Amino acid sequence: MEIVTRLASQRAVVIFSVSSCCMCHTIKTLFMNELGVNPAVYELDQDPKGREIERALAKLLGRAPPVPAVFIGGTLVGLTDKVMSLHLSGKLVPLLRDAGAIWL
Repeated sequence: MEIVTRLASQRAVVIFSVSSCCMCHTIKTLFMNELGVNPAVYELDQDPKGREIERALAKLLGRAPPVPAVFIGGTLVGLTDKVMSLHLSGKLVPLLRDAGAIWL
């Protein structure tokens, strides 16, 4: 769990992903292309500690697969459903602004 906490606090937005996951691709596209955010992206299937991180995220989220897991300002926001809900309700941009990820 320590590694997740450390990585999640290193940037304003952190996304834990798997390179072959279509939902991960969707979330990365939303943040980078639509919202102009430059997140730290950790591809668990390409990281030597990916399995360890995946287990910690599964424990934290209470489900598997635990991706895409999004952290904003070091705080777990959640998976795709939570991120999209925040985006559609207009609450995601203020979170990003407060974390210093965007300046709109």
